[in-house]
Amino acid sequence: MDIVDRVEKREARSILQELLDELRERPYSELAKLIGDSQQREITGESGTRYQVEMEAVWNDKREGNLRIVAAIDDGGWRAFVPLTDSFIIAPDGSFVGE
Repeated sequence: MDIVDRVEKREARSILQELLDELRERPYSELAKLIGDSQQREITGESGTRYQVEMEAVWNDKREGNLRIVAAIDDGGWRAFVPLTDSFIIAPDGSFVGE
């Protein structure tokens, strides 16, 4: 892995973390509305690299229970086959599970 790959990976992780931080600010009821509605967007990083980001909400264990919010990011190149991913789980009471 060369320096450019490391910089882009660091940038992609930073973008992914910012996105998840924004989603963490939303209440459970709003996040639950994302079930079955995968959302994609394109974000251009400071390096000029264009990233594709996909976010999805799924029931973690049972309907109306904990929600798992998953986000993935890739640069459209080889990384599209192995995107960087991260997630969090939020309970109906708004608390974060496993943290």
